[in-house]
Amino acid sequence: MQVAIVGAGIGGLTLAIALKKAGISFVVYEAAAEIKPVGAGIALANNAMQVYRHLGVAEQLNHKGTRISTVRLTDMDLRVLDQTSLLSFEEYYQLANIAIHRSDLHRVLLDAVGEECVELNKRLQYITHRPKGGYTLKFTDQTTMQHEFVIGADGLRSQVRQLLFGEYPLRDAHQMCWRGVLPFELPEGYAHVAIESWGKGKRMGFVELDNQQVYWYFLVDETLYQRATDVELYLAGCPLWVQRMIQQTPKENIHLDKIYDLQPFSGWYKEKACLIGDAAHATTPNLGQGACQAIEDVYVISRLLEHYSLEEALSRFPAIRQAKAHRIVRESWALGKMAQWRNPFLVGVRNLSFLLLPAWMKKKQMKKMFTLDSL
Repeated sequence: MQVAIVGAGIGGLTLAIALKKAGISFVVYEAAAEIKPVGAGIALANNAMQVYRHLGVAEQLNHKGTRISTVRLTDMDLRVLDQTSLLSFEEYYQLANIAIHRSDLHRVLLDAVGEECVELNKRLQYITHRPKGGYTLKFTDQTTMQHEFVIGADGLRSQVRQLLFGEYPLRDAHQMCWRGVLPFELPEGYAHVAIESWGKGKRMGFVELDNQQVYWYFLVDETLYQRATDVELYLAGCPLWVQRMIQQTPKENIHLDKIYDLQPFSGWYKEKACLIGDAAHATTPNLGQGACQAIEDVYVISRLLEHYSLEEALSRFPAIRQAKAHRIVRESWALGKMAQWRNPFLVGVRNLSFLLLPAWMKKKQMKKMFTLDSL
């Protein structure tokens, strides 16, 4: 096979679909023994859905997901600070933002790729750049494979990045995040609405998935986190029905993670090796754009392959994508810090500023986010 894609996450599988569309041979290597997504749910914004339409899987995702037509920012008691309708973007792009369970997303992507193209239980140990070109990949099961190209789609702690591009330190956001999913009937008025609620040193969000499943997340500052892994200890100030929703979530469906991103850097490509997604530009989750930016990476590579060889497409890709990807990283980091303010005066100013923010300014920011990079 010509290309080794390391990592069978959203970015890796999406890239595999694009290479398949371009007639380029590949194999996807995944460290896990099975593809078992964590994180419960995910929002695919309009920019990501445009890419999936280009790749031919948007309709399948629409059937599995739930349309998000309104984004609402509230305080922890669900009093509205800001609300933005996405209907104008739905009409313009003829596509909706959707919320979908990660397992459903992975199933659609895996079916499009073909399970025969994915090798599981392949944890990368090291990579050797061969003198005559290409790479030898050795895995912890002691097998080796040779490929002309290597694509690192292996996430925040990318082995491909460390082995071929060097050490780039992770940036600690000093926040802890719980994520969960459960069957739950939301009160009237929350259909097709994505909620994010800001408090003092903590925040939460939730959105309805398909079949009355609800995906929620809850973040607290590390300074508030007392090494108590039970999210129920931090729910004071939330409406009782929100507390009940989180308390009713089966423990095995709750995932706890520490939040990091990757300080922006420019070295995403060299000698037929390339990084995409979190391996290249991991971001905090505050804009809901982590996976979406990985998907956008694939769009640019796919469009470049319409005009150039794989080598030239990969070499041109970073210059096109870095400005937007790095901007998302910076804006998400800044928003996450502001969302977690604890000073009562600053919290009041923050909340008032969102109440007064002009609608045209919010739409302008969203349009900028939803617009795909041009070649």
